[in-house]
Amino acid sequence: MEQDLQLAPVATTETPEALVARFARDGRAAQAVLATLSDEAKRAALVSAAAALRAAEPAILEANAQDIAAGEAKGLSGAMLDRLRLDAGRLAGIADAVDQVAVLADPVGEVISASERPNGLKLSRVRIPIGLIGIIYESRPNVTADAAALCLRSGNAVLLRGGSEALHSNRAILSAMVAGLEAAGVPGAAVQLVPTQDRAVVGAMLTAAGLIDMIVPRGGKSLVARVQADARVPVLAHLDGLCHTYVHEAADPEMARALTLNAKMRRTGICGSMETLLLDARFPESASVVAGLIEAGCEVRGDARARALDPRVLPATDEDWDTEYLDAVLSVAVVDGLDAALAHIAKHSSHHTDAIVTADAEVAERFLNAVDSAIVMVNASSQFADGGEFGLGAEIGIATGRLHARGPVALEGLTTYKWQVRGTGQARP
Repeated sequence: MEQDLQLAPVATTETPEALVARFARDGRAAQAVLATLSDEAKRAALVSAAAALRAAEPAILEANAQDIAAGEAKGLSGAMLDRLRLDAGRLAGIADAVDQVAVLADPVGEVISASERPNGLKLSRVRIPIGLIGIIYESRPNVTADAAALCLRSGNAVLLRGGSEALHSNRAILSAMVAGLEAAGVPGAAVQLVPTQDRAVVGAMLTAAGLIDMIVPRGGKSLVARVQADARVPVLAHLDGLCHTYVHEAADPEMARALTLNAKMRRTGICGSMETLLLDARFPESASVVAGLIEAGCEVRGDARARALDPRVLPATDEDWDTEYLDAVLSVAVVDGLDAALAHIAKHSSHHTDAIVTADAEVAERFLNAVDSAIVMVNASSQFADGGEFGLGAEIGIATGRLHARGPVALEGLTTYKWQVRGTGQARP
């Protein structure tokens, strides 16, 4: 199937506020149609969108090659280029993720709770879509497809604003998906990408109260900070991934070596990548854990006791404990037991994902209960911090706050609820 991968041009006289308002009105009109679609119709639309992505592979990869070339010319880091890069395998994975979302249970209409009052009133809380969701994200082109699929499956329309690094990739992915959705009878405006990189558009989205129902920022600390500071629309925040792994004194050495290596080096540029390793002072194999990371190509920066483990460990600064490297760089500290590890995590964690490696079940339970992060793991790699790995299909992001949704935000996190009250003529005395 041939796809036209060009987006309509934007009128040059249109202000950012007018542009966002126009797109938001179109999105809200499309969402009203989505609200009437059956479960089967939404499934079929996403299957059609996934097929369109596969059919558009040559054009999407050509667009991505333009972005990679521009990124290399701009001097983007290897980690940033890895986040940006698509190949046939990664694009197939993106299309597969859309198919996986299609077969997930539709949350809309789910009865969360039901009760009957003494006066005979029957009350129920029922899941409904949030409405029009604005998503502001940076260099990952897969977010375009993931966000579109999740929002549509949960009955929401979405207005996307991607980063300039992935400009061509995002447009190509979005255009293919829209063609697939329209072929299945879904309005194309249900999934829109702002066709300009004007930074003022971000500000217009953040202040579009009454038009956009929720903003989801997905990117670095500066982006999220700006969104939280300037938004007049509710925000579901995805903060940086300052993920810790604590190797307890009772950890199995082989497991500790394998998990720390995977947590850091499997893919260094994802938000679930371990950025700080805490080694218990009584763990006997700390030197071999550190050596394994260095020999795998990881630069290790450590405190005085970590540097004593291996002469190749570089000195860590105070800034290192609060840095999301997204690269083959790791901070390592030696700590005196569980309490010291918990204190370090409490001070430096971004509340994204933190893990412990231990064979002591009591220590594991205490860690699970004491660490205040969206995801807390025992004897598992932090790289599992992913909606797909949690059985949620794709994800919008990892929410690190405490309200509405936390951890991988997928279908349920993109719904709210309303009360339905059924009576038989009751009047309040």
